[in-house]
Amino acid sequence: MGEKADIAVIILTYNESLHLPRCLEHIAGFAREIFVVDSYSTDATIEQARAGGAVVLQHPFRNQAQQFQWALENCPITAAWVMRLDADEVVEPDLAQEIVTRLPQLAPEITGVVLNRKTIFQGRFLRHGGRYPLLLLRIWRRGSARIENRWMDEHIYLTEGKPVAFRGGFADHNLHDLTAFVQKHNQYATREALDVLNRRLSLRESGVELTAAATAGQARVKRFLKERIYNRVPFELAAVGYFFFRYVIQLGFLDGREGLTYHVLQGFWYRFLAGAKLRELEKAIRKTSSPDELHGEILRLTGRRLDG
Repeated sequence: MGEKADIAVIILTYNESLHLPRCLEHIAGFAREIFVVDSYSTDATIEQARAGGAVVLQHPFRNQAQQFQWALENCPITAAWVMRLDADEVVEPDLAQEIVTRLPQLAPEITGVVLNRKTIFQGRFLRHGGRYPLLLLRIWRRGSARIENRWMDEHIYLTEGKPVAFRGGFADHNLHDLTAFVQKHNQYATREALDVLNRRLSLRESGVELTAAATAGQARVKRFLKERIYNRVPFELAAVGYFFFRYVIQLGFLDGREGLTYHVLQGFWYRFLAGAKLRELEKAIRKTSSPDELHGEILRLTGRRLDG
């Protein structure tokens, strides 16, 4: 692809040497600017980023949302459009071509682009169980979007204008093994628990209310169901019900052994773990008598501060 789009791609990294070269290879042909915001990797990530044509910035990591907002405010972006991309995600050739050809033709009132993300797990494209398509707002006009201030499940949202959808291929394809998958979701479960606790106790500023005009409509509906229904049901029941919904009602069983493994781990175990961690946190902070003690207990159990 010779022609490039007037777009900057931002990638957050920490020890992503397994994925970053593949990620950069798939965007080098269409992205005019590439920024890697790294959390002080100890592997070859920095060298690979620079070799792949990226501008590298480093910043201490606190959570995904704050790191990405820092990137938006500090990367020297000059491109008209911005794209959020994870190191283990792949922009396929048809989406790359769509970005090059369609972005310049969008009307001024169109300020965002929603993408259909695939999930590739253990080499298999999971087509069922609610995994495809996952609709995510990932491209926006510079200055027209922010990221929610959340510990988990943070979304990009538009501050003006409205989005359209592109249909090209876009995949979450992590190459690590199951041990890494479990370790990552253990960390995610802590962030989920912190996010729910924050909302129940108003410990930090909450994110905006997502609307169909501000982001992908699917994200808005899932957020509503999660916060108004799922989080109000005892987690022991909610996790079982959620797994049944995904694996049976949404036909996750059609994705074979890989689908079974994924939905048991991500659709049941992870949700159950997040609920158990939340209960542990709530039990611990009931014994506290001051805000300092409360935040101290949270720090002791999670290694993370909510008051900083």
